[in-house]
Amino acid sequence: MSSPRAALIADTAIALIAERGLRGLTHRAVDEAAQLPAGSTSNHARTRAALLAVALDRIAEREASAMLLPPPADGAGPSGGAGVTGEVGAAAGAEPRVLLAELLAAGVHQALTGGRTLTLARFELALEATRRPELRDGYDRAGARFTAQLAQLLAFAGSADPHRHARCLVRWAEGVLFNALAGAGQAHVPGRAELRAEAERYLGALLG
Repeated sequence: MSSPRAALIADTAIALIAERGLRGLTHRAVDEAAQLPAGSTSNHARTRAALLAVALDRIAEREASAMLLPPPADGAGPSGGAGVTGEVGAAAGAEPRVLLAELLAAGVHQALTGGRTLTLARFELALEATRRPELRDGYDRAGARFTAQLAQLLAFAGSADPHRHARCLVRWAEGVLFNALAGAGQAHVPGRAELRAEAERYLGALLG
């Protein structure tokens, strides 16, 4: 985000979307929830479409920092550092496929727990994107960046078709998230061990 106030506005919009749905998102509601002077949100995002785009961009930014970091330039594999990748990358010497399964499990678990607000808001925006072409473009660009990043990790794990396999894994992850947060599986939110076992089976099927 360009400034602390911009980040506050975006984060507040995300929280309102998750809590109230898109009908509860207005410029005035963001000002009030963020305890900002009236008109602050309108000055930052003039239209509703602009406010939705701000929220979507912030979701992509926060999810990227929480879940995955780009592999190092030399292609040596997942990098260390903050976020889920850094946490999993600390398991030095792990076999790449095992490391990737743990990474996937940790990322999905984070999205179900600490990142629940972001995930719910993203689902709301995904539905809205079916009716707003300009929002669809932004949503698809963010998804493509994540899929390309996952393809790099799959190539490191030995995938013969990393881009296709990345799309398969994204479909699995999105299905798990929707089922647990908004679908019929709300009564049973999978734990990290369960997610890791599923990811291992899925990777075994994809990579052989």
